[in-house]
Order: sequence, then C-alpha cells, then structure tokens
Amino acid sequence: MKGLLTQVRSYERSVQLLMVNQFTINLGFYMLMPYLAAHLSGTLGLAGWIVGLVLGVRNFSQQGMFLVGGTLADRIGYKPMIVAGCVLRTLGFATLGLVDSLPALLAASAATGLAGALFNPAVRAYLAADAGERRVEAFALFNVFYQAGILLGPLVGMVLTGVDFRVTCLVAAGIFALLSVVQIRALPARGADDSQSRKEDRDGVLVQWRGILANRPFLLFSVAMIGSYVLSFQVYLALPLEVRRLGGDGEFGTAVAMLFAVSGLSTIVGQTRVTAWCKARYEPGQALVRGLAAMGLAFVPLLLATAVPVPESGIGLWLLAAVPPALAALLLAIGTMIAYPFEMDTIVRLSGDRLVATHYGLYNTICGIGITVGNLGTGAALDASRAAGMPALPWITLSALGLACAAALYGLHRTGRLTAPPASEPLPATV
Repeated sequence: MKGLLTQVRSYERSVQLLMVNQFTINLGFYMLMPYLAAHLSGTLGLAGWIVGLVLGVRNFSQQGMFLVGGTLADRIGYKPMIVAGCVLRTLGFATLGLVDSLPALLAASAATGLAGALFNPAVRAYLAADAGERRVEAFALFNVFYQAGILLGPLVGMVLTGVDFRVTCLVAAGIFALLSVVQIRALPARGADDSQSRKEDRDGVLVQWRGILANRPFLLFSVAMIGSYVLSFQVYLALPLEVRRLGGDGEFGTAVAMLFAVSGLSTIVGQTRVTAWCKARYEPGQALVRGLAAMGLAFVPLLLATAVPVPESGIGLWLLAAVPPALAALLLAIGTMIAYPFEMDTIVRLSGDRLVATHYGLYNTICGIGITVGNLGTGAALDASRAAGMPALPWITLSALGLACAAALYGLHRTGRLTAPPASEPLPATV
C-alpha cells in the first residue's frame, strides 16, 4: 500500500484527484445499484417488467450518450463535463430514494445513466492528457482505484440498505454532491490543446464524427476489444449462475461473494506489478493479445469441471461449485490487468491525440452494445446447454470468443494498425 501511494504522489495533483474521484464515483454507484432491483420489486412492489424497464433505461441512457458526452468534453472542456455528471448523479440518486411513481423513477434512472456518459469519457481523456508519457502506468493505478470502489461499494450499501434503502440513496447522493464541490474547487480546468481545440471547434460535430468513423484502425480495435468486456462481465452473469446451478443459494452465496472478492482484491494487489512486468517485456499490441488470450483461457477450469461428476452434497459439492468459478474470476482479472492500461493508451494513440474524449465516448458505446449482444448470446448458450444436457457449451463459446478476439488483435498488431498515426496527418473528414 505504501508503494501504491508513493506512485500516486509522483503524478500531478490533477491526476491524483481523478484517481480518488473514480474510487468515490464507484463507491457511491455500487453501494446503490446492486440493491435497486430488490427495492423496486420488493419495497415498491413493481412488476418484473417495470423493474427491467427502469434498469434498462439507465443502461441505455448511458451507453447511448457516451459519444455525445465525449464530444461535449472535447468542445467545452473536461472539467465541466465531470462536474455536470456528478451533479446529475446527485439528483438522480436522491430522486430514486424519494419517489415511487414510474415516470419519476424513469427520469431518475435516465439521469444516473446520462451522468456516467458525461463524466466517463472526460475523466479518461483528462487522465491521459495530464499523465503524458506515463499514461500506461497512470491507467494501471486508475484501475486499482476503480476496482477498490467496486469492491467496497456493495459492502457499504449492504449495511446502509439494512437500515433503509432510502438511506443508501441519500448517502450515495451526498457522496456525489461532496464530490461535485471538491471538483469545482480543486480540479484544474482542462481540455484539448488550445490551438487544436480552436481548429476542431470550427468543424461541425457531424464532420468530426465522420472523421472518427473513417478511422478504420480505431474502429477495428474497438470491435476486437468487445470480447474483453463481454468476458469480464461474466463475473456478474455466467459465473454466479454456475455457482447457483451446482449448489443453489443459501450457503453458496458465500461462493458468489468470493468471485467478486477475488476479482477486486487481485487487481488492487497486482495491477501495478503486472503492468510494470508487461511494459518491460512487450509492445502494447503484444500485451493486449496476451491479455485477451488469458481471458479466453479463464473458462478452461469451468470446462474441465464439467467432466467431473457432481456430488450430491458435502465438501465435494462446495469445492466443485466454488473453486472453478473462482479460478475463472482470477484469470479474468489477470487478463484485464494485462490489457486495460494498454487498451486505454491505444485509444489515445489511435486518436492521434485529437478529440480524445470523443474517441473514448464512441469506444464505450461500441463496447456497450457488444456487452448487450454478448450477454444475450451467453444467456442463450446457458439455456441451450441445460436443455441439451451439454454443460460445457457456454465455456467453449466464451473461450472461443476470447481467443478469436486475441487473434484479431494479433492481426492488427502485426499489420501495424495499432500504432499511432503521424501527428501531422489529419483524420479524414468523410467516410
């Protein structure tokens, strides 16, 4: 921990603040969101389809508006978008705890999603700009703070929700309100390079978007990286379902909690070491290939476990239900640790250091759509495997996805498409 803090202090104050901000953002978000569905269906007694609608509106408003949020950050500045996102999430979270009508719930859910679309691209572009040549190491540290918020948030939320879910909402809103004030007072104003901004602001938004859509290496990279997000999301989808399929709920809830602990703690402990090790040995493209390959291989323990007869009860059943998913979660975390800092750095390089927040916004939208499609496919594979008596099917499918994406990245790396365009070369304005 001391070494981690020393590394953080080696960066500019703005970078330090962005890392702490991201921890706080995730703390507030994850103390509330895991318990929202239970509040809507239980406390408010809403039908299942309405609960799905409210949650879906939040996801759609975030994924659908990432490109707009990134564009606004490049045109207006990073700080205003970060502050606006935090203020909007303050209002959204407070509203979720105080209202019970469907229109108000939908509006609050949309506001929380839009908030993420405003500050996420801006935070990453700001961090990339102020970290300079140390971008890779900065994004590694950023991921440590990111995962720490995800790990601690649900624990705090569990305690607060035990009192009242409204308390959880108001505390989360208070965190974002405090964060808004801190950023208004302490975060320096930052945007793209002034001369570059003046030139690009003369272009219309649609012209800028057409230019980015004509950046084929960036689009190919974005599509190839979809698999990493689909695979990492299985810590929340396929792995818990596998634990429950084998062991049911009850005492096996501990095994599900272990998945999240393994994923978060391994990142907190190992991220900076893994990044330093990879940077010393691999080019960015090589690290990305190895990260995706590790994520694909993460499902091999589950695949092998399907060949083991399922005990009826006892320690054997617990081990079968808990150990292979935990190993998969660990390997997914390792693969993410390898890939993530180089992934964030590659987006900046492929953008040519122009319209960086807009590139992050489009990247998030592409990967968000991919997650939705990928999760539908994973759910279909899980259902088909049970109906056909083929428990290995989902794990074969997910492993194949990871290895296919690794192969795609290998091809992009070998053909030089992951290298930065020359600084003097403008992005084409038409498709």
